[in-house]
Amino acid sequence: MRLEPVRRLGRAIGEILYGMALHDMVRANLRQRGSMEHLFLLITFGDLVGIPIIPPYYCMRLLPFIVPQIHAWRRRLLRERDLTDMLF
Repeated sequence: MRLEPVRRLGRAIGEILYGMALHDMVRANLRQRGSMEHLFLLITFGDLVGIPIIPPYYCMRLLPFIVPQIHAWRRRLLRERDLTDMLF
């Protein structure tokens, strides 16, 4: 019964250390991953928005893997951006 406060304190200290040391790196890596996925989809399926880059044969081979992401990608690509998008 007395171990519960010690475990909560240990978890709180772990979360504080994570926030101090790793949180910014994790967010930057997730942002980098998102931009790389966005670039990959633009290169392979740019013809969906009018940018033909790669011949359609290779795109059709990748299509079954990309279908779940197409709607969100097109919405993200065609969304209007302003200065505050770069900050967050």
